[in-house]
Amino acid sequence: MIKRILFFLAVLLLNNFHSQNTAVNSDISFLSVLKSQLAAGVTGEKSETDYPTYKFALKDLQATESVIAKELDDNGYKKPSAEEFITKINMIFKRVIDPKSESKYLHINFEDKCSKDLKLYKNSNSIDVNPYSTYIFKNGSFISDLYSIPEIMDYTKNPELFQFEKDAENNNHAVEVKIYYWKDIHNLKEQRKKNIQTLVARNLYLFNDNKAQYKWLTLNDSYFMEALVKTFGYTQDIDLLKWVIERTKFDKKDPSDYGNLFWVKQCDETVKIHANTFKILQEIYTPDITNDMSNENRFLLDYIKGYLEYFADFNNKETGVSKVDKVKILANIVYFAEQYKYDKRFVSGYGDNSKMMGRLRFFLDQEEVDILQKNNYFNLPKFKEWWDNADYDEYFVEECEQRNMWPG
Repeated sequence: MIKRILFFLAVLLLNNFHSQNTAVNSDISFLSVLKSQLAAGVTGEKSETDYPTYKFALKDLQATESVIAKELDDNGYKKPSAEEFITKINMIFKRVIDPKSESKYLHINFEDKCSKDLKLYKNSNSIDVNPYSTYIFKNGSFISDLYSIPEIMDYTKNPELFQFEKDAENNNHAVEVKIYYWKDIHNLKEQRKKNIQTLVARNLYLFNDNKAQYKWLTLNDSYFMEALVKTFGYTQDIDLLKWVIERTKFDKKDPSDYGNLFWVKQCDETVKIHANTFKILQEIYTPDITNDMSNENRFLLDYIKGYLEYFADFNNKETGVSKVDKVKILANIVYFAEQYKYDKRFVSGYGDNSKMMGRLRFFLDQEEVDILQKNNYFNLPKFKEWWDNADYDEYFVEECEQRNMWPG
């Protein structure tokens, strides 16, 4: 019995020593990274050209974890369970977290969402053109951009660190490179506050379902919020989706952007149609909208028409979708728009005259028509009826295309 007690006490002491040793090593590592960043400065200038003075490594990402975790905790973040976090990450970013994997961090590349490479990019880096990125902290169950420690922690509160930076500047005798130090960034305090607000708001909103953060994020973090829908296909948040829809117009200079409202190509090469987009469009496109000159949504069918003509004529290889998927996407979009031809509440009782189905008939080649028919018009109710009824509309579209003239 005594041996068991002694063994138990030995295990406790060993675990306590290990925990203390780990904490000490962590503190040493943190200080080492911070001092390296302070000595290197924010950036440099060589021959009147921006010059990088610091190369980020995994240790830089690791060093920020404890700072971020504390800021989140101080601001009321409730750390989700591992299962909840894994589910949310998959739903929002379509990334699969393997709980058995030893990797502690995952890189979310906004320009290559399917990439699983862990590369370190700062979004504030003005020297190199890097893809917008954020990172998944698996152990902490949160996400954050890559920050230098001074961007999220006020190191000047520690006199020794502040003096260390001054000494680093005084001991820097490089002639060719002018280094800009953190202490000389006039708005660093404001930048730090914005960085902390951003990472706190993102995590509260995405993983704690804190809707109070939504307004601030749409006003101050619009690129990230829009990318959730357009890049990753996150359409479950109806308020967010509606906000993105209402600020997105069809632009001939970037026509594919409008299509991001309707579909997304997933990392398994399949295409997902955004059903919620059509539900919201139906809510905002009401009979009185065409007479409301202050409502930008009145141009909705014009935007759809522009995208239809772009995508129907587009080279499939460039879109990266198969012909079957292309036809499926077009069929769903046209099916939504064609309903207004038969809704006499619109356009002074005559229905819409955009001839969407006629346009589809005109643009599809015979192989694509065969795909449509073999797939039973993708089981869209009334599609075949509207398709058959649009033979004259197709003729009208063809005549206008040949003459390069359209009414209005």
